[in-house]
Amino acid sequence: MTVMIRLLSFLFALLLTAGTQAKPNDYDLKRFPNGKTPLEIGTRIAEKFLDTPHSRYGNTRPATPPTQITYPDVCTWLGGMWFAEVTGNDQLFSRFESRFAPLFDREAHLLPKANHVDNNVFGSVPLELYLKTKQQKYLDLGLKYANEQWIVPDNARPVEKAWASKGYSWQTRIWIDDMFMITAVQAQAYRATGDRKYINRAAREMVLYLDTIQLPNGLFYHSPEAQFPWGRGNGWMAAGMAEILRILPEDNPDRPRIMEGYHKMMAALLKFQEPDGMWRQIIDDPEAWKETSGTAMFTYAMITGVKNGWLDKRSYGAAARKAWIALTGYINSEDELTEVCEGTNIKNDRNHYLQRKRIVGDLHGQAPLLWCAMALLR
Repeated sequence: MTVMIRLLSFLFALLLTAGTQAKPNDYDLKRFPNGKTPLEIGTRIAEKFLDTPHSRYGNTRPATPPTQITYPDVCTWLGGMWFAEVTGNDQLFSRFESRFAPLFDREAHLLPKANHVDNNVFGSVPLELYLKTKQQKYLDLGLKYANEQWIVPDNARPVEKAWASKGYSWQTRIWIDDMFMITAVQAQAYRATGDRKYINRAAREMVLYLDTIQLPNGLFYHSPEAQFPWGRGNGWMAAGMAEILRILPEDNPDRPRIMEGYHKMMAALLKFQEPDGMWRQIIDDPEAWKETSGTAMFTYAMITGVKNGWLDKRSYGAAARKAWIALTGYINSEDELTEVCEGTNIKNDRNHYLQRKRIVGDLHGQAPLLWCAMALLR
């Protein structure tokens, strides 16, 4: 009887230990509750995008046809292909490619003009298609947008020519958003061609912005003319730095400076994260509302940092996990992320940011949610 009791006690203790080991810790980026796993969420958001027509700026349910492919579409499209790749879902990837096919013929009028950072980022999509399919037509189209970002047009303004004369893109404007729009297409061109001029351009441009608008506390102004650390604006910078660091060769001379700026920003974000995992519309303003698109971009940047060993997994893994779980609570029954800030131009006015509309299902939010799902699975 005594032996039996000891055996049962041992088995009970073993079960308790196994249960404890199976429970995710607070910085676990692999195991999530049902309904909140990156595979589930990523699939839902990808399917939503594929089932939705091309958007117009600031409107995911257009009453009239779009006039061009917008950058929120591009960012979601890119995230969807990344997600399909990381999950090994070739059928899903093919559906993203099929969505692109009409742009070579009946929807060619929707191709953006290569005359602005928000338009040139479009080249990231055909370059991703080239990386998967090796079809020359995708490479040619993508490189057009990457190259023309550095080819000064005849009608360029003096300020644009001045930036170009210093070796920067003529599209430089020192708006924080640019640090995804410029670096994304240039990094994609490097991935597609192996030509370092593209990634070197992106890195040098990133350092310019770091030196110009990063605050002593690690956050960023929207622009020198709009001195508020707007959430999604900072999100573009966070995601842009994470992406370029992921791709940038170790021997690039600008890498240490970018890593320094990245670490400084991540430390600031850790400080300003709310107890529930969210970040606010104006990051350091306790009266600002909690906003999802910026939160998703910060989460992506932290996941990427933890996965690549740039960030401490206990501190930043815990922050990223908490943020991801919080974000999934903002997805409605139509697979739309709520509390997304509308498109926002610069303005040196606190109320301009606090009173922005809160959009449901806007691609500014859908895109980084997909990036997070992909990064958690990568």
